[in-house]
Amino acid sequence: MPTTLTLDEDVADRLARVARETNMPFQVVVNETLRRGLAEQMTEAAPFSYQPHVGGLLPGIDDRRLNELAWQLDEERFGR
Repeated sequence: MPTTLTLDEDVADRLARVARETNMPFQVVVNETLRRGLAEQMTEAAPFSYQPHVGGLLPGIDDRRLNELAWQLDEERFGR
């Protein structure tokens, strides 16, 4: 899409230098730089809130023996 864009002189110089160094057209360098900048803004995760609650294991589950349960499930799944 043809668009006229006015760049600050320092920005234009840096983009032109990158275009020369990479042997890429100026337009490609501008578009790729804008895409990277926009992508960085999009990756920021929005803050969230949560309400903690008191948890606990069900009666009869011994938290000291959870590894034994994991081993048993592995044996059942992979036949070890």
